[in-house]
Amino acid sequence: MSASPDSRRGRQVEPGLRSVVLGQGGLAAYPGAAVVLSRNGAVVAANERAETLRAALAAGRVPGLERLLASAAGDVRIQVETLPAPGGGSVILELVALPTDDNHTLLLGRDITLERNLRAALVESRQRYKDLVEISSDFAWEVGPDGRFAFVSPKGALGFSADELVGREPADFVASADDSQGTSPFSATMPVEDVEMWMNQSDGSQACLLSSSTPLFNEAGEWTGARGVCRDVTQERLRDAALSRANNRERLLSYIVRTIRDEVDPSDTLRAAAEATARALGASGCQIFRILGDEGRTFQPAAQFGTWGDDKAVLAAFAAADHFDDDLKGWHVLATVSRYRHDINGAVILWRDPTRPGWGDDDRLLIDDVANQVGLANEQIGNHERILRLSRTDSLTGLFNRRAFFEEIARRFQRLAREHRPAALIYADLDNFKAVNDIHGHQAGDNALLVVRDLLLQHTRPTDIVARLGGDEFAIWLEGAEERIAVDRCQAMLNAAVALERLSGSPDKKLAISLGVAVHGGPSGESLDDLVARADKAMYTVKREGKGSWRLAPPPPASPAVAG
Repeated sequence: MSASPDSRRGRQVEPGLRSVVLGQGGLAAYPGAAVVLSRNGAVVAANERAETLRAALAAGRVPGLERLLASAAGDVRIQVETLPAPGGGSVILELVALPTDDNHTLLLGRDITLERNLRAALVESRQRYKDLVEISSDFAWEVGPDGRFAFVSPKGALGFSADELVGREPADFVASADDSQGTSPFSATMPVEDVEMWMNQSDGSQACLLSSSTPLFNEAGEWTGARGVCRDVTQERLRDAALSRANNRERLLSYIVRTIRDEVDPSDTLRAAAEATARALGASGCQIFRILGDEGRTFQPAAQFGTWGDDKAVLAAFAAADHFDDDLKGWHVLATVSRYRHDINGAVILWRDPTRPGWGDDDRLLIDDVANQVGLANEQIGNHERILRLSRTDSLTGLFNRRAFFEEIARRFQRLAREHRPAALIYADLDNFKAVNDIHGHQAGDNALLVVRDLLLQHTRPTDIVARLGGDEFAIWLEGAEERIAVDRCQAMLNAAVALERLSGSPDKKLAISLGVAVHGGPSGESLDDLVARADKAMYTVKREGKGSWRLAPPPPASPAVAG
């Protein structure tokens, strides 16, 4: 093909425009699609590579054909058309229209399908990469040779806008970092992955970021910066820390509960709880209290371990609140009440030396869990004590019953033998008690027994023991009482027993009391059975001789060991 001036073929060619002269084989030699069109747009000739273009022209599927034909008469224009391919899909051609020397139009097409597809794929790939970076990270960044931010993704980071971060040094925002990687991702000379850093945010709080980066080098191998991404894992780390603390509290509570439950003797349960709680919470000391009785809220010490301060102010504070958490006279004090079925039944107080840190949130949560266990333990101990008390006390008078009385004086009698201290045993039996029941009824008889109980308790000390052995028979153990004290007590009881006459069944059968007392000397070799027998014999002597009096049993015969 060649171009030459032409104005002789009937077509008006603008001055300066060169027409195309088609030589033999010109169309076939063109590397793209080439079609010769007549003035009305009919295909005059085409090469083999113009099959798609020719078919589109024949089907009228080249919308810009008229403009191309018009352009061939004037300035040359390039037009891009997307044409359907015969085998499916589409072909994108860049079309150029040129006038020929025979008054036709040469339509040349260049296949730019691959170029357009590559460009679209590149745009899509860039967008995909951008989307993936934004999804997989909270922000992307780049630092320059000066170590300052040269780029931060448009949405910014740490509560700052991108403009506020660019030009700043990353170190200005780093609170702490994982040193195991050996270098900061912002100054890395080798690729690093998932370096954990705590960074300061714009609101003053801190965020935990996982940062990965790769270094940048110029052609001379010089470090020119680094680029990377950061992902905010603050919530994950906070959840991990909370879970770890919860697991630790569970482990400590399991240790405390296991220690409590391993104790067989209920009386040792709270002692074990105090020690285990103090050790588990790092306390200098632990106190556990119980509320005894149904009236008021009087805390009684039940167990303690370690060292502690003055607990009066802490216990007094429970009148207004269930918790106490404050420094008190140089101690860090943490305390709470214990409950069973919503009722307060005790308290737990923890003491920590002032040289050590104060109490944390985990300590406050754990002491509540401990208090729940102590509340259960207090209730179980109270139940055990009630059952034990019922098994050892007389149901009417509340005094020791026969079994409990003799168990207790047997224990004390052994101590007397070691300490060589005296004691006295008094047997008491009511006179004419049957007449009270027969004439006034058993309710009156029970009331008379309660009056006798009060009479005996009024003339004994807390260290003494009073018991109802059965029926109208009572016994009194006078701890550390020599003969003079025992005789004085007997006489005082008889004087007070005059008040029993008003409860008599009849005037001729006055209600009274007969007492027999036996005194055990400190160095005596007498057995407990012998002592009981002497007191019992003395009491029956009074019964035979007229009742309503007291009798002192003669001393036991001296044993060979004592006589010698």
